[in-house]
Amino acid sequence: MNFIISGRNIDITPGLKQAIEQKLGKLERYFTPGTEIIVTLSVEKERQKIEVTIPVKGNIIRSEQESNDMYVSIDLVEEIIERQLRKYKTKLVAKHQGGHDLRQEFIEEDNSSFDADEIRIVRTKRFGIKPMFPEDACIQMELLGHSFYVFSNAETDEVNVVYKRKNGTYGLIEPEFQ
Repeated sequence: MNFIISGRNIDITPGLKQAIEQKLGKLERYFTPGTEIIVTLSVEKERQKIEVTIPVKGNIIRSEQESNDMYVSIDLVEEIIERQLRKYKTKLVAKHQGGHDLRQEFIEEDNSSFDADEIRIVRTKRFGIKPMFPEDACIQMELLGHSFYVFSNAETDEVNVVYKRKNGTYGLIEPEFQ
């Protein structure tokens, strides 16, 4: 595996580089030798953030984690990537696709231990939707303390979603039927 490590507002010390290669090196058993792992470390105020991107044929396996300690963030991101790989493997096996960037042993190993990672809907909620403007939906979302809010747009009579973005701004999702 080839590690491409860069930093924003942080110097990549030999200790950090070693921790990344050691922790993410555990993923080597899943990939072919030439696979690239792109790692970006950044620091903003008290947040220590790591972003890991692994391009695999036609897909991207990606995770970003942050905490107040970079080493904790590295541990968290490795766990998430491993979970994503198990889901990706299940998808490959289900579709009988070849995972060209993944080791054949990983694809062929027994799936029974990975059933816990299947997508299962365990709860259904029903709620009344009243027509409102997107700005009002943002206010309602803030009052509820949620990161998104589903509503009926009073201007278009369509179901829309407003969501809070990482930079504190808001986004609006409108349906586009095809």
